[in-house]
Amino acid sequence: MSARPKAEPTTLIDNDQVAVTKWSFAEGAETGWHRHGHDYVVVPLGNGTLILEEPGGAVREAPLRDGEPYFRQEGVEHNVVNGTGAPYAFLEIEIKR
Repeated sequence: MSARPKAEPTTLIDNDQVAVTKWSFAEGAETGWHRHGHDYVVVPLGNGTLILEEPGGAVREAPLRDGEPYFRQEGVEHNVVNGTGAPYAFLEIEIKR
């Protein structure tokens, strides 16, 4: 079990079409390992850096820019860690089928 603080999810919308979650991270906080069950879009709420821990031990940094969204397909598996050095947040929009 990780000693990192846990990121805090806040559900903003959850209906038959989409789920919108605001993820709020303290410095160094993590989501915990998870697999995405839907295609999704992330909208950064500021400039920052996320550290992505991936299956097989791979670790990479993902620099994010305020308001510049990105899309990922269903099936992504990872642990997301705030590497920004300050609190950070983003919106995650899951596209349900």
